[in-house]
Amino acid sequence: MEEGLPSGDIPGGTPTPSRRTLLQASLGLGAFGFGSAKAASQISIVVEPPPANEAVSAFRVAIAPDAIADLRRRLAMTRWPERETVNDGSQGVQLARARILIEYWRDRYDMGRLERRLNAFPQFRTSVDGLGIHFLHVRSKHANALPIILTHGWPGSVVEFLDVIGPLTDPEAHGGRAEDAFHVVIPSLPGYGFSDKPKQVGWDVPRIATAWSTLMKRLNYDRWVAQGGDWGAHVTTWLGVQKPEGLAAIHLNFPTLSPPPLEGEPTAEEKAAIAELKAFFRTGVGYGEIQETRPQTLGYGLVDSPVGQATWIYEKFTDWTDSNRNPESVISRDAMLDDIMLYWLTATAASSARLYTENSGNQISRQVVDIPVGVSVFPGEIYRPPRIWGERTYPKLFYWNQVSKGGHFAAFEQPALFTSELRACFASMRV
Repeated sequence: MEEGLPSGDIPGGTPTPSRRTLLQASLGLGAFGFGSAKAASQISIVVEPPPANEAVSAFRVAIAPDAIADLRRRLAMTRWPERETVNDGSQGVQLARARILIEYWRDRYDMGRLERRLNAFPQFRTSVDGLGIHFLHVRSKHANALPIILTHGWPGSVVEFLDVIGPLTDPEAHGGRAEDAFHVVIPSLPGYGFSDKPKQVGWDVPRIATAWSTLMKRLNYDRWVAQGGDWGAHVTTWLGVQKPEGLAAIHLNFPTLSPPPLEGEPTAEEKAAIAELKAFFRTGVGYGEIQETRPQTLGYGLVDSPVGQATWIYEKFTDWTDSNRNPESVISRDAMLDDIMLYWLTATAASSARLYTENSGNQISRQVVDIPVGVSVFPGEIYRPPRIWGERTYPKLFYWNQVSKGGHFAAFEQPALFTSELRACFASMRV
């Protein structure tokens, strides 16, 4: 059926929806409601988010039944490859593990879970530097709480931080003290989740950092701190380089210290970190090279196939968590699928991958960050830099701690430890 022709019945067959309807459902288009502060209860079904302006407008998610039905259909029609020819994960996600994940997604995962989890928190959209930015903004009941902006990476999302919002904003209900409280801002990176997809090149890490400082100023925060891991660590580091007015300090759980700032003969600890880096660059960077050089081609497969999107992300949960390659032991299958669902329903495989293209050759590790920096090193991280590298790069390093457990997705894997690290790191930054 050609687009523009009315839907109808195929003789002897079943009613057939229009090509446009199927396309919108498959991409999650028309699947989201964008509520305004004026009429938050009236949810419009739209193909794309309405244009944002500099006003901060309330936002809610509403996933259309058609989008879920289309997802279930695609999952049921999966065409599987043959089993890997090795007995480990060295060729990627193993077939048996992929089948378990996808069958769970199709038959047992609550398809309304993501919508409910996100809508449990205040969400907003605003235009910054011409691009609509989605963010969660949860203020603590403690007026003197410390404002913090948390930035995710790839293949993460705002979903990574949902379990730390309560402990950060209401510490007394989660084993902390009133003086530990934070006002929390969690934006979706450009091209991720419910933020707009850039239509032109130029949204690199420094520009995102500038947008974040604009966002914090728009929210009327005159003194704040920032935190990030993965791409979020790069954005947060650039915030430190730019030193916008009001930024008091930053915290990183993935310090951008590669290539390492070596001086003389490396110590044993440095040699261990270098070995970890070499191993990663030998076998673990293929995904990044594809996303850096061919994000558009990659997007065709991942935006069309939920199994492709899911396994592309699940591989990183397997490789980068502190779980002995059993990510379900540290992140529930439901929570991982929440993150995967956000990528699938927003069709952001290509737009999120373009962040790698935008930052090709970005030598962020060579930048000196001349504001207070705190670092938490989790044992299951891709590599574990020694403190001496931090001291050589961060002249105002004021906090460095090696955590007992957790990996690359620190807040997702170990929300309690992540919360404790932020409380300890920023305790001296409160006024």
